[in-house]
Amino acid sequence: MAVPRTLVVTAHPDPDSLTHRAAAELVARLGPGTATAHLAQEGFDPAFGLADHLTYRGLEPAPAEVRAEQRRIDAADHVVLVFPVHWWSFPALLKGWVDRVLITGWAFDAAADGRVVGCLQDRTLHLLPIAGATAGAWAGRGYDRAFATQVEVGIAGFCGMPMGVTAFVHDSDGGDPDLLAAAVQDAAAAIASAIHGSGARGT
Repeated sequence: MAVPRTLVVTAHPDPDSLTHRAAAELVARLGPGTATAHLAQEGFDPAFGLADHLTYRGLEPAPAEVRAEQRRIDAADHVVLVFPVHWWSFPALLKGWVDRVLITGWAFDAAADGRVVGCLQDRTLHLLPIAGATAGAWAGRGYDRAFATQVEVGIAGFCGMPMGVTAFVHDSDGGDPDLLAAAVQDAAAAIASAIHGSGARGT
């Protein structure tokens, strides 16, 4: 069975952050066929500007940096987003990446009858969020359900992407360092196991 190709995307300005350590752990477990997109370190601009608006209106092609990100996704069987949770969702950098890259005509389109048709059915999405709050706080206030609705249904589902593993690392702000390290390993292992067991497109 061919090795699945995976794109690991991070969105954190500090290369020594828990987010980057989690991404490194995942990449090490995935092995060959893994590409990384460290958005902050690469200088990706998350601002949805005039050029993006004109693309959305169908008046101009997508900007070059957007097409480059789309090519990275095109080359992957799996996409893993590794990110710190900001206000119960994506940080601005990652949200801007989604806004600019997962666009109509490429990530989704409209059928003749008006239905939205996802175009990324061949790429599975996995999530490794690093959350400052505890798992109990997430569940107790309904943030877990809201997050799933927004990201797993509203983004992945809209684009036709099958959902893989969502593996949270909770209590990152005040948790015990040893427990956090173990949680990172568990999250990376869960995602890597799912990817290794999936096979690659065309196999």
